[in-house]
This record gives sequence, C-alpha cells and structure tokens, in this order.
Amino acid sequence: MSIAEESLRMTGLFEAELLVELILRHWRHPLADDADFRIELLEQAAEALRLAVAGNELIPGLPPAKMSLVAAIWFAENSLSSGVRPEEAADTPARVAWLEAVRRSLPSCFCDPELLP
Repeated sequence: MSIAEESLRMTGLFEAELLVELILRHWRHPLADDADFRIELLEQAAEALRLAVAGNELIPGLPPAKMSLVAAIWFAENSLSSGVRPEEAADTPARVAWLEAVRRSLPSCFCDPELLP
C-alpha cells in the first residue's frame, strides 16, 4: 500500500483530527481555534489524498503515491488560503507564514522519501 493510500485511510481516525490541530497550533495558524476550519481542512486534505491515490501530482517533485497526510494538510491549506473570503483577508499574511513555516520545518514531507539519505 502506498503512503498516500495509508494516509487516506488515516483521515477517518481521531488521530488525524488531532494531527491537524497540533500542526495548526504548533506553527501558530491564525485559524487554529476555529473548529469548523479544522474540519474543513481535514476534509480537503482527504480529498487531496484521493486525488493523489488516483495518480494526480499535487505538489511538484512529490510523487502522488508518496503524498503523506502532513503534505495533504499543507496542500489543502494552500488551496483554501488562495480562495480566502474577504472577511479573512487580514489573516492571509499569517496563513502564508504558516505555509512557509511548515514546509521549511518538515522538508522531508514534500519530496520523494527515497531521495532522502
């Protein structure tokens, strides 16, 4: 089973909800306290994993089968923040900072694991 398939299976577990909350809080996402946002983010991450399982490359350089739950969460927030509603526009710089911090802190989630030493 691929990383993407295993990650997709995890999205229905409480542990996936916990991971979303911890990632948002640790890197100080401006919407970390918003339960509806966290649920939407996990749902979008699951959709991203479905696309990856179907063979769609969502993050350049990351083979679809190697997409992890962390990468899917990042991808989902990247997609959600690009379609920000006007009332959330003030959060945009903080959301971009969150995206950058996660990618910088967890670079191994955004490349083919076989390329790592």
